[in-house]
Amino acid sequence: MAMNLARTHQLDQLSGAQKAAILCMVLGSESASLITQKLGPDEVEMISFEIARMDRVSTEATEAVLAEWIEVMMAADSIASGGLEFAREVLEKAFGPTKAAAMFRRIVEQISETAGLHRLRNADPQQLGNMLRGEHPQTVALILAHLDPTHTAQVLKELDPQFGAEVVLRVARMEKVSPDMLVLIERSILTETDLAPTQGLTTSGGPQVVAEVLNLVTPSLEKAIMRGVEERDPALSEQIRNLMFVFEDVVSLDDRSIQRLLREIDVKELALALKSASNEVKNKILGGMSQRASAALKEEMEMLGPARKRDIESAQTAIVAMIRKLEDAGEIVVGGGADDLVV
Repeated sequence: MAMNLARTHQLDQLSGAQKAAILCMVLGSESASLITQKLGPDEVEMISFEIARMDRVSTEATEAVLAEWIEVMMAADSIASGGLEFAREVLEKAFGPTKAAAMFRRIVEQISETAGLHRLRNADPQQLGNMLRGEHPQTVALILAHLDPTHTAQVLKELDPQFGAEVVLRVARMEKVSPDMLVLIERSILTETDLAPTQGLTTSGGPQVVAEVLNLVTPSLEKAIMRGVEERDPALSEQIRNLMFVFEDVVSLDDRSIQRLLREIDVKELALALKSASNEVKNKILGGMSQRASAALKEEMEMLGPARKRDIESAQTAIVAMIRKLEDAGEIVVGGGADDLVV
């Protein structure tokens, strides 16, 4: 159904795609093509769909969209030149404090969806990996920290493990990143000219992010990367490892690994560790034991009185450390990403 925009000229009633469609219609096909060349196929398709739906656009809607576009371009150029505060100053000098505040707020809301590595989030992992190989590790870390963990894991597969270790180390040490920095990075990688950041700092990186990513790569790649991280920062490496495998993850071990693990654990320590564990974990452990050993563990658990939380967590941490030790020695298999099958 064709959409009549005669009475929907208020900017807040128009989606980003509708505004872009109106702008393209006003500029004409030649100028519009220069804009759409910088967009992805999905974005172009969305804008084309909106153009096809519009049978007429009111003068008010056209003028409002053009005015906002000029404001956005002015703000984007100002942000690129000197950051958020500079952009705010430029708008205040041009339009006055009151109008500038409203404009800036509207601009931030308008472009928030496309700010900060939008294109890179949708890039093919192999192509992105090839693109990033010549970049500085800190630049790559900033990019990967803002991608989906699965996407980051796929990109890491395309990088040299030694370089990947340097990148992962920087991701793990990362805390907050200025959105201005994200804009500059995306522009330098993709020569973008139409991006602007949201306000404030974006959360990125940290050991938890790295742990989530490395849980998705193959065990061989994970070991190679973590070996490189450990050489540079042993404490951080241990922190990441602990986040990668928690005690409840025991359920992911196969029966052979469970049996090998149980040979290294004292029954009293195991009973303490299982005190706050889920039934799934308890059943996994008991299922890997002989009938006699299982009966002994159950008896120990029944005899165990109230225990301090920190003692229980200490016992669980010791078992996780043993799991990692046995894994490093190649004696057990801890679940990670799918690895190549060797026959």
